[in-house]
Amino acid sequence: MANAPDRCDAGRLRPARALTGSRLQRGLVWYALALAAAAALFIAGCASVPQASPERDADAKQFNTHPNAAAIYVYRPDFQGPGDDGSYSVLWADGRLIGETLPRTYFRLDLRPGRHFLNGQAVDVGRLTLDTSAGELYFVSLIVSGGTSTFKVVTPETGKRDILRCCAMMENWAPGQRPLFR
Repeated sequence: MANAPDRCDAGRLRPARALTGSRLQRGLVWYALALAAAAALFIAGCASVPQASPERDADAKQFNTHPNAAAIYVYRPDFQGPGDDGSYSVLWADGRLIGETLPRTYFRLDLRPGRHFLNGQAVDVGRLTLDTSAGELYFVSLIVSGGTSTFKVVTPETGKRDILRCCAMMENWAPGQRPLFR
């Protein structure tokens, strides 16, 4: 009989410990999810940028180049590629925040000739390295599927056609510029 209370106590303690551990784990998971959601909202709020004026959009769609810079157009086509679900992705170039990409929008980046690193920041961090020359045009199609950013360099003919058919220019976010919050 002396062993009976021990078995009973042991039976009571194990579920209580497991339940406490389970509650703690669930609490930590919810805390991590809430923190991730808050970070995503903060990034999205900081990355929000206004649409360019119709004049700037029309000027960019002339596809002129500068003799001492490379022009890179990064665009999200309206025709959704395989799995493009319309999610946003934050665009970075050489570690500089450019802005939030959305379907049917594009950014024009005038950068010094040389090697440049484009990356998106959604669930993943899609990346592209692009070697550029002065006075040249480069077109990069960006598909975002399930938060995954996929960059693809396309020919100038394809890029021009796609941008003229679908897209509105977004202003680049600049250091010192007050971010727009939705």
